[in-house]
This record gives sequence, C-alpha cells and structure tokens, in this order.
Amino acid sequence: MPSSMTGFARSEHQYPWGTLIWELRSVNHRYLEMHIRLPESLRDLETAVRERSRQRLQRGKLEITLHYQPEQSEESIGLDEQRLGQIAAACARIRQHMPDAAAADPLEILRWPGVQQVNTLPPETLHSAALTDLDKALTQLTAHRQREGKELSGFIEQRLVTIAAEVQQVRQRLPDILTAQRQKLQEKIANLQVELDPERLEQEVALIVHKADVDEELDRLGAHIAEVRHTLKQSQAIGRRLDFLMQELNREANTLSSKAIVAETTQAAVNLKVLIEQMREQVQNIE
Repeated sequence: MPSSMTGFARSEHQYPWGTLIWELRSVNHRYLEMHIRLPESLRDLETAVRERSRQRLQRGKLEITLHYQPEQSEESIGLDEQRLGQIAAACARIRQHMPDAAAADPLEILRWPGVQQVNTLPPETLHSAALTDLDKALTQLTAHRQREGKELSGFIEQRLVTIAAEVQQVRQRLPDILTAQRQKLQEKIANLQVELDPERLEQEVALIVHKADVDEELDRLGAHIAEVRHTLKQSQAIGRRLDFLMQELNREANTLSSKAIVAETTQAAVNLKVLIEQMREQVQNIE
C-alpha cells in the first residue's frame, strides 16, 4: 500500500519533571530532507533523531520540532534549611549592632553558595523519554501518510479503470477504422483515373494503413496499466517508479494521437492524456 509524503503528527507527554512536545510535518519532496529544531539542552539528540526518522521514512521534506517545558513546581528547587538558619542568625546579630541596616533580600540570599539545592534531572532520563516520544510521533505520522496514500491509490485506480475502458474501446473499433481507411484510399486513387501497378498500389496502401495501426501502442498502454496496479500493491517506496510509468503512459498516448486518422481516436488520445495528467499530479505526492 503506497504512502503519501504529506502528513502531520503531534505527541505531547507530561512528566513529573516537565513536558515534551514533538511536532512533525512532512510534504512531498524528491528525497528525504529533514529540518530539525531542538532545545539547546537537547541539541545532542539530533543525530539520533535523524537516524530514527530515516528508518521510518524514505522520501519527503520533514520538519521536526521538539518543545521542552521544565516543571516549575515548589519541589523543583530545594533549600538547605540548616544553612538558612545560620544566615538568619547572622542577620539577627548584625541588626543588634546595626539597627538601621536594611533587611536581607531573599533573592540575594538564594544566590549565596549552599543555599539552593536544585533537583537536577539526569540527562539519560530526559534523552530516553524524548526519543520514546519521538517514536510515538513517527508512528502517528506514518499512519497519517498511509491513510492518505490509500486515498491516493483509490484515486489512481479509478483513473486506470477509465483508461482501460478507453483503450478497450479503441481496440474494438480499430479493425473497422483500418478497413474504412483502406477503402477510402482506394476510392481516392480510383477517382484519379490513372493507370497504376496494382501490386505497387497495394504495397503503398498497406504501408499507409500500417502507419495508422496503433495496436502496439494499445498493447503497451495495457501493459503499463497492469504495471501501475502491480506497483500500487508494493510496500516499499514506489513514487519514483510510478512517476516513470506516468511518463511511459503519456508517451503512448502521444503516439496514439499522432497516428490518429479519425476523430474518434483523436478524442480517445486526448481523454487518455487528461487522465494520465491527473494521475501524475497525485503520484508526485506518493513516497
């Protein structure tokens, strides 16, 4: 089943020490191109993020953003009560000798060595949680791309059915078209009222009719239709192969148009080119 290159995913997880939010956006691109934005404290995760994304995705322009919001609770900063008691006692003694001294600023006291006991989070814990959440976001993104890929596959299959019907209609009418063309040429030559070598005349008529024969083009169109359907069932990246097949289908439609000798065949060729162009636009978004 094909996957689209367009998708979005958001994974948010709140931990006791903070919140991690991953946002992933992807659009169509010829190759896999990643733009990663990480907080400065998690910058060393970039290599791991690229590797994990590369394992899950093969094509597309991918934007990856991580937001980290540390928990700002009362427990996030600890205080050394004994040290604070010592400072308070020292301030009291100072006021005994200097009654006019200003009261100590609590924020200034927090800057004194040994007063704060910050509960630092081990980097391994933060890194492990971030990568685990990234895997969840990549799973969401992959599922989104697969759902859209399924819709694109259905759109292409509808066009293939219509193209196959056009090809079959031309194939059924082809013998009558060639017979009518032969008769038309023979009537024109007869109206000239000139003596011609019957054998040479038959050769020339056969050559002209042969040039108008599009049976080979119809066969190749049928083969390309079957190959597109086979490719759509593959599980790996198929976008480039589908793009090539669209080019081949368009080539045969152009040849069919150039060989057309009646309006009916010309109209069929135009219809084919319109349908193929519609498929080609959708194929550009398939991984």
